[in-house]
Amino acid sequence: MSKIAFIGLGNMGGPMAVNLAKAGFETVGFDLAAASLEQARAEGVKTAASALEAVAGADVVVTMLPMGKHVLGVWGEIADKAKKGALLIDSSTIDVDSARAAHAIAQKAGLASLDAPVSGGTGGAKGATLTFMCGGTEAAFAAARPVLEKMGKKIVHCGGAGAGQAAKICNNMILGATMIATAEAFVLGEKLGLTHQALFDVASTSSGQSWSLTTYCPVPGPVPTSPANNGYRPGFAAALMLKDLKLAQEAAASAGATIPMGGAAAQLYALFSAAGHAGDDFSGIVNFLRGAKA
Repeated sequence: MSKIAFIGLGNMGGPMAVNLAKAGFETVGFDLAAASLEQARAEGVKTAASALEAVAGADVVVTMLPMGKHVLGVWGEIADKAKKGALLIDSSTIDVDSARAAHAIAQKAGLASLDAPVSGGTGGAKGATLTFMCGGTEAAFAAARPVLEKMGKKIVHCGGAGAGQAAKICNNMILGATMIATAEAFVLGEKLGLTHQALFDVASTSSGQSWSLTTYCPVPGPVPTSPANNGYRPGFAAALMLKDLKLAQEAAASAGATIPMGGAAAQLYALFSAAGHAGDDFSGIVNFLRGAKA
């Protein structure tokens, strides 16, 4: 596979496309935002005037778009025009039903397809250390792996169509809930006279340990690389966490699952975002829990 079309060159898609170009693939990108096109072009990605132009002759098409309706719109536009035998990969985070509908569009056009959302944030996108959670056939997964390995560090086949999105939604529900619990622990620790470092030293080496604590600690100090030490600039914005938690709620309603902690986390992030912090890193919810004013 030599030519890759990349549709969606935003904060995540842009760096991912750049890494493909650096890896030696002929990478042609498209985005509706002129600034995103310009940035990608400056870093070695060829650009096209439309999605159809980008897709022409491509062996692989990767999409990284905001919502399911955007993915379905683009896949519906390009599927019949794509190269025979092309592989379509969607790395957006969207609802499971839309992911399965996208697979159906590809199948109808005789194309292989994979839903492959990512975890790792903008840092992972730039550093090519993303985790890809993949749904689709074994053959599609095998064909996609050489491409995904140039953008990520961990590539997991989760099952059939939509399984990648299911894994992503479940993972981020865990993340959202554990970040709130971690932030609450620090707020309580402050009230009880504990220093941040003391609580971190205990919890990070005992049963309270989690990624939210050891990698993304929500208070300044213990983890120098966490957003808490950079004014809570994302990272992973609260608005994106809220989006994923809402997707989990929708999936739970559709599947008949009971997820009270996920529901509580969604409500808290909705309040945090509505208070003017949608653009803050999601770990900044610690300040909201302290009762800080918007």
